[in-house]
Amino acid sequence: MTKLYLIKGKIQNYAWGGSEFIPNLLGTESTREKCAEYWLGAHQNAPSEVLIENEKRPLNNFLNTDLIEKLGQKIANKFGRLSFLFKVLDVKEMLSIQVHPTKIEAEKGFKLENEMGIPLKAANRNYKDDNHKPEIMVALGEFWLLHGFLPEDKLTMTLKNIPEFTPFLPVFESQGYYGLYKTVMEQSDEENNRILQPLIDRILPRYKAGNLEKSNPDYWAAKAVDSSTNINILDKGIYSIYFFNVVKAHKGEAVFQDAGIPHAYLEGQNMELMANSDNVLRGGLTPKHVDIPELLKHTAFKATVPNVMQGALQKDGLERIYKSPAPDFELSQITLNANQNYKSETKTAQILILLDGEATIKEQNTTLHLKKGASVLLLANATYEISTSKKATLYKATAPD
Repeated sequence: MTKLYLIKGKIQNYAWGGSEFIPNLLGTESTREKCAEYWLGAHQNAPSEVLIENEKRPLNNFLNTDLIEKLGQKIANKFGRLSFLFKVLDVKEMLSIQVHPTKIEAEKGFKLENEMGIPLKAANRNYKDDNHKPEIMVALGEFWLLHGFLPEDKLTMTLKNIPEFTPFLPVFESQGYYGLYKTVMEQSDEENNRILQPLIDRILPRYKAGNLEKSNPDYWAAKAVDSSTNINILDKGIYSIYFFNVVKAHKGEAVFQDAGIPHAYLEGQNMELMANSDNVLRGGLTPKHVDIPELLKHTAFKATVPNVMQGALQKDGLERIYKSPAPDFELSQITLNANQNYKSETKTAQILILLDGEATIKEQNTTLHLKKGASVLLLANATYEISTSKKATLYKATAPD
């Protein structure tokens, strides 16, 4: 039996996505529909399809026929499923402020909502599955995000320097990050509008005139209001823009987000690899369900110094691995020039996507010729080789040994 298969992912049409990048990557015609994410994985909400003798099979069903054979005994026993979910993201508008639960809390929350009879696809559902969702992203170009609370001294200066926020300074000094965030998130809409409207009135004209830099939280706060469809209520997520780190990642740089770290993607395209989960607890900048008590329960209320990673180039000079503490996944970039060969062996399943160029991948008696946007699945205990006559850039998802 071959251990190498072509697979096709599923596009997710979320409102914050762009309409060009993912269709261009996949070589499909753009319909102007919002294409936010391209999922490669076995999550039950949108499993990829495995192409077997011109037939398509859902990846989760295909793997479940023999998990140990296809994932390897170690990963099959430890996770009982493909342990990761691989994505391409095109962020045109800001994503919701969000936090992901720990594994234990996800199991508890999922069980409770099941017992309460909340349908899996209900708008007020917090937990879509029983898994945690640590994640790592690699920028495919200039990429902007919010990541964790500002260090104490910087947040103090923010509260002092923005007149509308100065009344919150005693709260932060006496009750810390938790007290500050709880205070603003539990405000009434009327109180929220009263505080934020003067700030927005001051920064919005500068944004529209093109006088704000993206490193300035004023830029993103103004953009959030300018792109909002709700003109009557200012989004509480605006506070998070000022309270969190605004981070710029250059092409090829990575950021890891663990459970509890509040974050939001702001703009750009990236490769994202996460545990096999779709659990998101939202805190604003979204029309979707926001559960403030649940958000506060799972947020890490501590200073965060962003760690923008370059990845570790391997001895072959071809693969760059972006390490993280997550046992569920490992992300790497493979860059080949003409007549360079990448050789590897799999301990568990891998998914690769060709982001640029063309490549040929061979595993035993199976050879596949890949064009831009093509994806493949490799099963456990495969030995394979990738080559190109021009150039190729691939991203690989797997689980660490």
